[in-house]
Amino acid sequence: MSPTLQNIVSSLQRSGTFVNSLIAALTVGGQQLFSCFTFRCPCQVGKNFYYGSAFLVIPALILLIAGYALRSQMWTITGEYCCSCAPPHRRISPLERKLACLRFFSITGRAVVAPLTWLAVTLLTGTYYECAASEFATVDNYPVFDNVSASKREEILAGFPCFTSAPSDLIPVRDEIVLLHRYQSQMLGWILITLATIAILVSCCLARCCSPLTSLQDYYWNNHLQNERELFEEAAEQHSRLLIMQRIKKLFGFIPGSKDVKHIRIPSCEDWREISAPSLLCMGDYLQSHYSFLGDRVDEDNEEDKSRGIELKP
Repeated sequence: MSPTLQNIVSSLQRSGTFVNSLIAALTVGGQQLFSCFTFRCPCQVGKNFYYGSAFLVIPALILLIAGYALRSQMWTITGEYCCSCAPPHRRISPLERKLACLRFFSITGRAVVAPLTWLAVTLLTGTYYECAASEFATVDNYPVFDNVSASKREEILAGFPCFTSAPSDLIPVRDEIVLLHRYQSQMLGWILITLATIAILVSCCLARCCSPLTSLQDYYWNNHLQNERELFEEAAEQHSRLLIMQRIKKLFGFIPGSKDVKHIRIPSCEDWREISAPSLLCMGDYLQSHYSFLGDRVDEDNEEDKSRGIELKP
């Protein structure tokens, strides 16, 4: 990939508007495919409401949960500021808490794009709502239902979304009820879009007003977090590879990929037992640890005014 194209892709990824638009477009496409190939209203008494409501609400909840779960920043905030099971390793200042809250609201704004788009599109389409509300239509003002029992009336209404064959005197009633449900569903969709737009506008204004940072500081802070994450992942990968290569060399006597291997080491039974048992690589004075597959013991230099390092014991 050329540097120019890479810069364009990177800028688009950092653009919140582009990402939100892409998520919304994918959600609309997925909803249309989902409706065409999956949704089939049962048109039976007692099933229409649950079936239509499930297709309307459950995918939105799944998209909301996925919107939170797929963001690494959410897990970072949870581990550093919300998790109380681990001992406190540092004191969190009020400024850090405010910045964490702003970051959480930013994550929430991204996470609700997909479920709100799903609800808005499904309500504007009206198919799911029509199926769910078919049994609760009011038909008392239609003379054709005067001599029909309540159970038979519910059965007839439940079959309206499927456009099953009906007597000629019921066809106008069916068309009117379908149009009424379509009207109600689309009105709810536009109300949802209006409320969501107002909520986004108000939340953005409140976030700007309550933020301890200026606009330039906020821009710098967002870029700082992005660069910090990228550089940390790159450094962590390189550091772990170098550390593991030292351990493998200690165990086997050579490093994988070496062309001139003149000496190898045969691991003893004790070596195999040591690397087969789980080992914890402790970082700091607390019990927060990470699993080490090769089981080497490490020491840390805990003296003050010195940088921490890892030294392998022979």
